[in-house]
Amino acid sequence: MNITVIGAGAIGGVLGAYLARAGNQVVLCDIAKEHVQKINQDGITIEGPKETFTVSCEAMTPEELVERGKPLEAVFLCVKAHHTSLAISQILPLLSDESFVVSFQNGLCEKKIQGLIGKERTVGCFVNFSADYLEPGRILYGGVAALYLGELDGVISPRVEEIRQILSCWGPVEVTDNIWGYLWGKMSYAGLLYATALVDETMAVVVRKIELRDGLMELCSEILEVADKEGVNPLGFDDWEPSLVYPRENRDCRLLNLQLESLANRMATNKKTKSGIWRDLAVRKRITEIDQQLVPIIEIGQKHGIEMPLTTFLVHAIKEIETGSRQMDWQNLYELHERFEMVRANETTN
Repeated sequence: MNITVIGAGAIGGVLGAYLARAGNQVVLCDIAKEHVQKINQDGITIEGPKETFTVSCEAMTPEELVERGKPLEAVFLCVKAHHTSLAISQILPLLSDESFVVSFQNGLCEKKIQGLIGKERTVGCFVNFSADYLEPGRILYGGVAALYLGELDGVISPRVEEIRQILSCWGPVEVTDNIWGYLWGKMSYAGLLYATALVDETMAVVVRKIELRDGLMELCSEILEVADKEGVNPLGFDDWEPSLVYPRENRDCRLLNLQLESLANRMATNKKTKSGIWRDLAVRKRITEIDQQLVPIIEIGQKHGIEMPLTTFLVHAIKEIETGSRQMDWQNLYELHERFEMVRANETTN
């Protein structure tokens, strides 16, 4: 299988490097010309928790890929969610009826991709390992975590089995008949990750902040309630278990606190202790993916008549940090918690 990785940054760089090292035919494609040049000159370096290695791999810019004119077979789409439409439009002339795109992205990007190229050429993917683009040709890799592949209609097809086998050189990839369950489970987790980026602190420290925990779990519950209305059963992964958070009335605080402590331990021992969201805001000084991740969920929630005050506040706060009108500070999380207490008080009086 010929594989083209579109977006050779954090996720794409790691996967592409492992695939190339295993002898697969891989082309890395990225808009950053200096990144492409460095890879072609010196290879791509992955700095992981267990090993650091450099592997040679062919790299191109999107313009060079299109100019080459060679039809694409398997496309691993690893760009930021807000670059999805542009990335697909650039490679569209290179896609045949047999081509397919696998979305190694955060959010519900599969919905957008299938609208652009058709459901039959779109493969769903849930990926949770952490990584960061450090500089041209150099990627920080947090280590193996969950990765699931699935057709959008739930069929276990030969092509997802083949992709699973090819990706086994990276780690324990699994195939699922409920890829939407994992994607929505990840979105509830994304709410928590965005909240941790409201403060300049590690993810583990925020999760262990007991006095803020109820508000954080209500934030996640808002997202899970939307999934419920959409008829999706969100699934857990890597010490995040949505069923312990929602439905609210079934929540066992003792079990949930134990699970969250396990999650905090995982976060604390990861080579990447702060989220990619934090890095976008604090280091790279660029916008996050919140408009393509949480904003669409608020819009879906509105269609179901679901109010999402905590998610709405979170979106506004992140956007203000993006523009510099708000700074990362613990006060942001306490403001979130105050809104939770207001909601709880209103429910008590009504």
